[in-house]
Amino acid sequence: MRRLDNIDLRLLRVFVVLAEEGGFHDAQIALNLTQSTLSTHLAALERKLGSQLCERGRGGFRLTPFGESTFAAAKQLFDDIDAFQGRVGRDQRRLVGRLRVGIVDGVVTCPQLGLQTALSRYMTYGAEVFVDLELGTPLALERGLMDGLRDIVVGPFSQKVPGISYIPLYREPQALYCGRGNPLYELPAREISHQRIEEALFSVRGYRHLDDLYRVNHPRASASVVHMEAQVMMILSGRFIGYLPRHIGEDWVRRDQMRVLRPESYGFESPHFVATRRLKGEQPLVDAFIQELRAQARGGEERSPSASFEAHEGQLTPAEKAPAR
Repeated sequence: MRRLDNIDLRLLRVFVVLAEEGGFHDAQIALNLTQSTLSTHLAALERKLGSQLCERGRGGFRLTPFGESTFAAAKQLFDDIDAFQGRVGRDQRRLVGRLRVGIVDGVVTCPQLGLQTALSRYMTYGAEVFVDLELGTPLALERGLMDGLRDIVVGPFSQKVPGISYIPLYREPQALYCGRGNPLYELPAREISHQRIEEALFSVRGYRHLDDLYRVNHPRASASVVHMEAQVMMILSGRFIGYLPRHIGEDWVRRDQMRVLRPESYGFESPHFVATRRLKGEQPLVDAFIQELRAQARGGEERSPSASFEAHEGQLTPAEKAPAR
């Protein structure tokens, strides 16, 4: 085994992204590098390590056994580097390191859930933090949290996973909508019976398939979406009814393109949580950001950067669990 004291960490980071993305095509997008540059970096790393990391060619991209062990070791190395930076930063009363955040889509128009305000406040005293933000479904976000790929995730999590702390954040109002051109759109409210609702084509959120059906007591789904923008398109087609957060749907109502259907019967609030793994040791970056998320959900009371920094030290505990839904 060759000495690695002069290894370039940038080459290791390129290799980790290649392995995580499963090949050159997606890694090119993630790193904004050409395939030839990626190949050059990978070859340089293999020369330094003295062994082949992956097989690439007509058979596709596949890590060698040495590549698998190097990938695992590199991920652990970067986790340790982040922990080191965080500890040094804390001792200097600075937030330093990488913060990996995940959140469901379709919340940017919700003042209590959109991350923009919390991020703005956080970066006033965490300017040395590298923020990695990813959108995903609740299931994918929880999986990323369990696999150690995310530090904090925000969403309407219905199943509570052991080892994860769920902190109530905000109850997002939801409503059932139809679009202009739908047979229900022009009907007087008193004529929109449950039977008419049952007869309408229903578009469900794929990650909440049964929940959406049961809430309306609808016999079947006629379409499925993952992202809220796709649900908007379904409803605007005039062919489907479906659920949307009210902060999204009401904008289309004002444009006279959507209508709420029987809000007294089908409206509800979806509890959103901020979830994090409770690890041994300190998590200053994580706890400070959670503090900003909670302040935003409560209305964003002003605090000084120093007060925000101090707030992360020991304020959140594993016992801070979400109530049963």
